[in-house]
Parts: sequence; structure tokens; C-alpha cells
Amino acid sequence: MNVLDRAFASPRSGLTLVAAALLLAFFWQLGQAPLYDLDEGAFTEATREMLASGNYITPHKDGQPRYDKPVLIYWLQAASVQILGLNELALRLPSALAATAWVLALWVFVRERLDSPTATVAALTMVLSLQVALIAKAAVADAILNLFIALTFFDIYRYALAPRRGLALRVFLWMGLGFLTKGPVAVFFPLVVSLIWFLSRGQGRTLWQAAFTPLGWLIFLGVAGPWYLAIYLDNGPGFFESFFLKHNAGRFGGALHGHSGSVFYYFGVLPLILLPFTGWFLRLLPTLRRAWADPLDRFLWLWFLSVFVFFSFSGTKLPHYMLYGATPLFVLMARHRDLLTQRWLALAPPLVFLALLFALPDLLPLIPAAEGRPHQAALLAEGLHLLDADYRVWTGLGLALALGLALIPAAGARVWQRLVLIGLVQTLVVFGALTPRVMEALQGPVKEAGLLAKGLGLPTVVYRTSMPSFSVYREAITPQIGPERPLAPGDLVFLRIDKLKALEGELPGVGREVLFQRGPVALVRLGVAP
Repeated sequence: MNVLDRAFASPRSGLTLVAAALLLAFFWQLGQAPLYDLDEGAFTEATREMLASGNYITPHKDGQPRYDKPVLIYWLQAASVQILGLNELALRLPSALAATAWVLALWVFVRERLDSPTATVAALTMVLSLQVALIAKAAVADAILNLFIALTFFDIYRYALAPRRGLALRVFLWMGLGFLTKGPVAVFFPLVVSLIWFLSRGQGRTLWQAAFTPLGWLIFLGVAGPWYLAIYLDNGPGFFESFFLKHNAGRFGGALHGHSGSVFYYFGVLPLILLPFTGWFLRLLPTLRRAWADPLDRFLWLWFLSVFVFFSFSGTKLPHYMLYGATPLFVLMARHRDLLTQRWLALAPPLVFLALLFALPDLLPLIPAAEGRPHQAALLAEGLHLLDADYRVWTGLGLALALGLALIPAAGARVWQRLVLIGLVQTLVVFGALTPRVMEALQGPVKEAGLLAKGLGLPTVVYRTSMPSFSVYREAITPQIGPERPLAPGDLVFLRIDKLKALEGELPGVGREVLFQRGPVALVRLGVAP
């Protein structure tokens, strides 16, 4: 038994390893990077306006109702802001805490069903996978939703093996909280998988009894219903028409906001979001043929495949959708870890990824700037400026360390153990070198512009640009130019730099002074008409 085997052997040492990984992946640098647009900016501006207005029922973004998501994420962010103040750490903390609870729920479930070492491996692969860590650090609803989806599935499995009324009621509680977080997705996949799973085990009657528990539905309605009723009373049918028809049914039937892709989209995306464990996942695929014979494997594969197939045929495709079905993959990888014997199948994906990060300063200049899109050229220039010597040192050391873990002989070291260690290296490089610089290039100018506008105190508008984090940093609603709010002399205008020429034609004869321009954005003060 090698050192790592001994570290995984006991629950106490295993949890210590998981806690250390959690601190590194979910909480290190949590409040350092600026908020990113659109998603973080939209969620956090709605939270800021909720606190400013005292309206805790209908979320608003820049003065307009925001019907994209239900309310729980805004309530959690608002509570955090009231304790810690309006800053990136407070706005992202609910996601980090929810992701931590998600990992611990996984650890407890796997320890119950299998053993402590397997639980520790499953938790570590989850914490160190690229997309999970990114979502844990984002001020959006997805970490919270994934927590409730995982809790729902874990209790469904427990109920199937030993039906108890308390477990069934707990499933309804988790689904109600998920429905309050992101709507039907929190109910749809548990119901689909439960139907297939229970029928495959000849437990149709057990499923029927659980699904039609009156007290369970009362719990579900008691958790989710009051807010849905309140927003109807506050706004009428607007939320229901927008959220259920456009943002749910509409996403499946068509590509919302241009997020489209072929039916093979997730075949390419899944290996990326699972980094550095891509090869580990690929090694699982041959076990699918015999998974039906094992109850746990069957349940886990049904959970993953239901998500994968559904979103493959959905009109709207986004990488984080696969996280709804990623939790079972971490359990499967941990359970079958000894099958991972091909070193280069396991280690090549993260090594290639780290090599690409190291070469990024040489690769960015090869990207041609689109003609007529000066903001893209400005972003590339800003990014190249930030990929400095320190970046080379960080990524170079990370690549060298990963190569050492892959190549240097180690007595008794297993392939999956090397891969977990490389996962720690990847996390250090991504969140120590890459993410801070990417976010500074993309969003640093927006934050600087927002803080400058706040200090100037002028009437401020947005011109044909959607970057709501500007309003968060300005700490005020910033209306878009339109029929209800036309441009006027004296305005301070926030806009992307590719909109500067169009702005000139809006008010001929009105003087303009560029007060701020950095990267892709600018602040322009309109003068008084002669």
C-alpha cells in the first residue's frame, strides 16, 4: 500500500484531502476576479436592485423585470451581500457554499453505498474537474441547482432500495427547492430517470406510491408555490409566459441567444468540461455494456444518459447543461478506478491542455481580428498585455510538474492517483494564472468604467451594449438608450468601442468627449448642442 492508498483509507484522512481540495478549487481567489458578463452581471445586478428597491418578489435588471430564473439565487446572494457588503466575494459565496454541500452529499452517498476510499476519490474528481470548479466560483444559479438535483437523485436511489416515507418526502423537498432555483429542470430529469429505473427493477407500484404521496406534493407546493403565486400577483402572467414558454420550452425548440450546436455538440464539450479526467471517463465507456446487471451502475448511467441525450437534441446548447448529469460520472470513475491502467489515455488530455495554456501568448497573435469589430482586436491586445512573464512562470511550472507526475517512476503509484495530483496542478494553473488574466482582460475595463461613472455622478446610459456588471459597479440602474430614454446632451454613455461611430450619428452637432477607453469599452460624455 503506497502513501496515497493510506491517505484514502480512512474517512478522516479522506475528508481532510477533500477539504483541502475544496479550499483550493472553490474558495481560493473567489472574490478576486471581476464579475463576468452576461451571466454574473445579470444575476448580481438583479440582486443589487432587489436590495436597493426592497422588492424581494420580482427580480429586475436595469429597471426591467428579469424573468430568466426563479428567485432563490437572488435571495441567497442578497443575504450574503447584507452580511459581507456588495463585492465579488459576497456575490459568489452562495455558489461556493452550495458546491461544497454538493460535494459532501456525494461523499456521504458513495460512502453509504460503497466505501470511504471510493467516496474520497469521487469527491476529489468532482472538485478538481474544470467545469465544476468554474461553476462553484460563479455568481449564478447552477451550483445551487446541481446541489438539489444531486440530493434528489441520491434519495431516489435510497428509496428504491429501502422505501421509507421520510425519503419520499425529502425528494419532494429537494425538487421544490430546485424548482425555486431554476424551474422544471429540477423535476424533469428525476421523474424521467425514476420512471425508467423503477420499471426496470419491477418496482412500478413502489414508484406509483411515492409519486402520488399527497403530503409530498404539499411539501413541494409549500416550498415553491408561495413565490410563484406572489410573482403572479405582482406581475400577472408575464413571468410565466417568459420563463416557462421562452426560457424553458423555447430553449428546447430553438437556439436562445444564439447558443446553438449540432446533435454532436456534447461529444466535443463533455471531454473539455471533465478535464483533467477526460481519459478516465473514456475508460468507463466499455463498462456500459455490463452496467445493466449492477443496480448502482445502471442508475448512474441512466442519470447521465438522460441528460446527455435530452440536451443533445435541444435547440439551445451550453456547456454547463452537462453538469446536471456529471455527478454520476464521478461516482462511476471512482468505483471503477482500477480499470484505468493506460497511462497516456489518462494523462495526455491534461498535459495537452496545460501545454496549450503555456503556449497561449504565442497562439493569441495568430487569431485574426474580424474586420469591422475593433472590440475584438482590443480584447486580444488586452489579453496579450496581461499574459506576462509571471504567466509564463506559472504555466511553465505547472506543465513541468504535471510532466514529472506523469513520467517519473513512483513505486506503487496508480494511474488514477497521478491524475488526481495533476488535477491539483491544473487547478493551481487555471485559477492562479489563467482565470485572473482572462477576467481582467474581459471585465477589468468594465469594472473600471463602472467605478469611474459612479464617482462622476452624471446621468448615465448604455448604448447598444449588454454588460450589466457595469451597473453593479456603478451601484445604480443604467437604462439602455431607446424610445423611452433617448440620448441627450450631458449624458455619460457607456458602450462597446465598435459602437462609437454609430453614436456619432445619433446626435449630429453635439460634442463628444471620450473620458475613458480601455480594452473593448469606453465612456463618452456628450456635450451641449451648439
